[in-house]
Amino acid sequence: MPSTPPNSAPKRSVLSVSDLNREVKHLLESSVPLLWVSGEISNFATPSSGHWYFTLKDARAQVRCAMFRGRNSSVRFRPGNGREVLIRARVSLYEGRGEYQLIVEHMEEAGFGALMRQLEALKARLQAEGLFDPARKKPLPYLPANIGIVTSPTGAAVRDMIQVLGRRFPAAEIELWPVPVQGQGAAEQIAAAIRRAGQLGRHDLLIVGRGGGSLEDLWPFNEEIVARALAECPTPTISAVGHETDTTIADLAADLRAPTPSAAAEIASANAAELLQTFRETGLRLQRAMQLQLRHLHQQVRLTGNRIRHPREQLQNRAQRLDHLELRLRGAIRQQLQSRRRELLLASNAFDHCHPQRQLDNRRHQLSSAQERLQRAITQRLQRREDRLGHLVQLLHNVSPLAVLQRGYAIVRDDQQRVIKEATALRSGQRVTAQLADGEFSAIVE
Repeated sequence: MPSTPPNSAPKRSVLSVSDLNREVKHLLESSVPLLWVSGEISNFATPSSGHWYFTLKDARAQVRCAMFRGRNSSVRFRPGNGREVLIRARVSLYEGRGEYQLIVEHMEEAGFGALMRQLEALKARLQAEGLFDPARKKPLPYLPANIGIVTSPTGAAVRDMIQVLGRRFPAAEIELWPVPVQGQGAAEQIAAAIRRAGQLGRHDLLIVGRGGGSLEDLWPFNEEIVARALAECPTPTISAVGHETDTTIADLAADLRAPTPSAAAEIASANAAELLQTFRETGLRLQRAMQLQLRHLHQQVRLTGNRIRHPREQLQNRAQRLDHLELRLRGAIRQQLQSRRRELLLASNAFDHCHPQRQLDNRRHQLSSAQERLQRAITQRLQRREDRLGHLVQLLHNVSPLAVLQRGYAIVRDDQQRVIKEATALRSGQRVTAQLADGEFSAIVE
């Protein structure tokens, strides 16, 4: 091989450490998309800047993580060392130390977050189907005689509901449908009990519920099979799952949600003491109304008895009434006759006024008067015109050049009959003509 001369060594591309880290950072951020990572938090630090720095690890490896203040403000729990979390992050490189790290965009508790995403997806799908539509929910009966309860036979919830129902409305019949309310297969048994109770049709109302617990404990009531069984049940249903702050899909699918099992029992039952009090008050109001009605009827009987009179008295009253009506009729006839006479007289006068001869005389008189007014108007108008004409003649005479000539003035014209107005317009030896009031003469300018 040919040897390379000592002074012609090839050029080498040399990077600084900063350039290298910058290139690697760009390569990582541009080639690796956002990804989900689960692990345990350790070395959790929160400086005054508000950013979070921690290590995410599992049994065999670990990675540095950073979550900046603008992102960690949306986290709904307080992370700490030993906490299992699920993060969504992008891969990056911390150039200062040359360490690769994860920039966290979102964080949630591991396990719980997956369940919540599953729950929200199911809720959105059932909502789109109209399963939670208020229009399809059935009204609850006012006094249910038979109440079915689908719950665990050993839990505190069933004891609370039976105690409340027995205290408020002991006349109601209670039937328990024992089912497991948590664990494997619980949702299927709950749904089967709801369907069986609806098919039998002997319940006026069905309560489905259990006491409080974690999301995992309440999960059977978030299953689709339970929600559909509640929605399809022909019997009105109340969902009473967990405590007041717990809301499950069963609560949304049932005809009514109760915050607790005890509250469901109160909603389902009427208060017997209040009913008895209502019956007593209604009985008293009915008694008072009947007494008032009887008094009113007695008063009407008395008034009717007072109005009944002897037949002779009634005949006399009727005869007097007849005489009075006869007098009124005669007076009305006289008034009508007088009114008709006045109307006839007015009509006769109007007829005379409209007679053709009278109309002709009136028209002749109107024509004569109009002729006189026209003659006077013509005479006055001619007189005004004559006066106006004399005035205009006098004005014309006053401004006429002839009137000026009569006062001793003359009009001087050159041989072209142009009026001479200025002496500078004349020249020596020029012949001019002067017009006077009674004639004119010629002259030569010197």
